[in-house]
Amino acid sequence: MVKSTEGLIERFVLAGAEFEQRLQMVRPEQWTWPTPCSEWDVRRLVNHMTRGNFGYVGLLRGGSGAEFLRLRDVDALGTDPVGAYTRSVRECADAFGRPGALEGVLDYPLGRVSGRQALAVRTTDSVIHTWDLARAIGAGDVLNAGLVAWIESHLDEIYAGLAESPTAVDTTHRFFAAPAPGGELARDASRQDRLLRRMGRTL
Repeated sequence: MVKSTEGLIERFVLAGAEFEQRLQMVRPEQWTWPTPCSEWDVRRLVNHMTRGNFGYVGLLRGGSGAEFLRLRDVDALGTDPVGAYTRSVRECADAFGRPGALEGVLDYPLGRVSGRQALAVRTTDSVIHTWDLARAIGAGDVLNAGLVAWIESHLDEIYAGLAESPTAVDTTHRFFAAPAPGGELARDASRQDRLLRRMGRTL
């Protein structure tokens, strides 16, 4: 379990800003381009991020995991994807910032978790999908070093107790990519490369 609440909301907001930076670069013709997430094009990836943020707001308001999944693929972007995503980050950060939100227990689809663990999962998802978006549109894919270091140092803790984990080979991988195939990374591989490989990304 993620024990400390220090900096959690700030990290989430920073991760959202990093994603938005790449989102601002998307050209009209790129919305249908493929992403490293094989089932999504750029628009579906951005919708996943936006709808995910709104989904966590719903959980924090007492919503169910079933409702979270039911709305998972519903369009949240409309005609203003950047505006919708920016609003989703703000509303999600505000919801996690309410008194008691980080200590409460949420009905997350992969198991009941504390607000602080849910926020850690959401932040990790935001960081990894920033790389996915950057790769899809040919933008800079170097992630924020502080976020990468924090996630890599706490990765097993972030997903502890969940029914599925992106770092385990013996789960269904319905929600997370399977670990990337291939040989061992070089001994001097960067923290970012090590993290991405553990999260199922092929470098």
